[in-house]
Amino acid sequence: MISGHDFAARLERHGFDFFTGVPCSLIEDLIAVLERGSRAPYVAAVREDAAVGVAAGAWFGGRRPVVLMQNSGLGTSLNALASLSLMYGFPALLLVTWRGFAGKDAPEHILMGEISQPLLDLLRIPHRVLAADALERDLAWARTEMDARMQPVALLVPPGVVETGCVLADAASGPSAAGVVASPAPVAPLPAPTMSRLAALGIALKAIGDEPVVHANGYICRESFSVADRPQSFYMIGSMGLAPAIALGLALARPARRTVVFDGDGNLLMNLGILAMIGGRRTPNLLHLVFDNEVYGSTGNQASPSREVRLDRLAAGAGYRTAVAVAGPDELGAALASTRAADGPHFVLIKVTREEAPAPRIPYAPAVLRDRFRSAVAFGA
Repeated sequence: MISGHDFAARLERHGFDFFTGVPCSLIEDLIAVLERGSRAPYVAAVREDAAVGVAAGAWFGGRRPVVLMQNSGLGTSLNALASLSLMYGFPALLLVTWRGFAGKDAPEHILMGEISQPLLDLLRIPHRVLAADALERDLAWARTEMDARMQPVALLVPPGVVETGCVLADAASGPSAAGVVASPAPVAPLPAPTMSRLAALGIALKAIGDEPVVHANGYICRESFSVADRPQSFYMIGSMGLAPAIALGLALARPARRTVVFDGDGNLLMNLGILAMIGGRRTPNLLHLVFDNEVYGSTGNQASPSREVRLDRLAAGAGYRTAVAVAGPDELGAALASTRAADGPHFVLIKVTREEAPAPRIPYAPAVLRDRFRSAVAFGA
């Protein structure tokens, strides 16, 4: 069997230098070693699709990422893999444990065990089954394939290949949000918004200068593009809810530079667990802006739950260093200026009207968006 220490060391020798995922007992020793690593960060994810987003952001920052998941996580991450990793072309190694292998496991794992390989085939993700005596060869194959194809590849890990129970997990490892108190949200309800999202985007784009921005999908992308297209803007076309995960990966990979995310209320509500990932790590160089019009504008203005829930209070409870809500242009300008006075993460809830400006679709191919943004990030480092 492969020890957790040997597995981690060989991953690093092959250039894998960023790790994120959701735990599985079949690789508990490997995860325990990664949690204690000092050179390559391990980012515990709340969901496998969030880990796929974090890995994409890390790749933007120049890292070679690994996503760890149980094979049940293939189901959770199908859309992220299809409309983010594969559509844009983000290299990553998917280390997928194979529960239900050979039909021997608890009932909830049997079907997923049967369809794990067909799922990877359906996604056209190259994959191999890891064997204890083939680790070096399989890691070399994975690195070569993911870099050449510019897409994820997978190693399926059956039971009994990696040692378990030999390395104690360090539950106290990693940053803690203890002692971090976000600015309290006001008790009084916010006044009605006085600015459109287009106007708010213009204020935000002017304030952030040349900092990299990851945009949520939908009209936020299109309106921002119409205000000022810039290489430092990454426009999400699919993968609703993953913009802050990508921004987190980039912020961790490039800690010397601030990363900004332009999010929407519907997008954030689809992936609320990301608040805990960002706040729990006390990510100092991340600015999270949420443009909240309380509706799903792209699909016909259906009501969003954000009209009943204050998203800034959720961010404060998750450990963001500051979390404020604004409803007018002067308040927004002041809030953005204040985020430069101290480390983050900072959260600004921007209440906007439901007005939508005519805006063109993003004209660039996904690979063009990917490459120009990565070049801009590298140039600005």
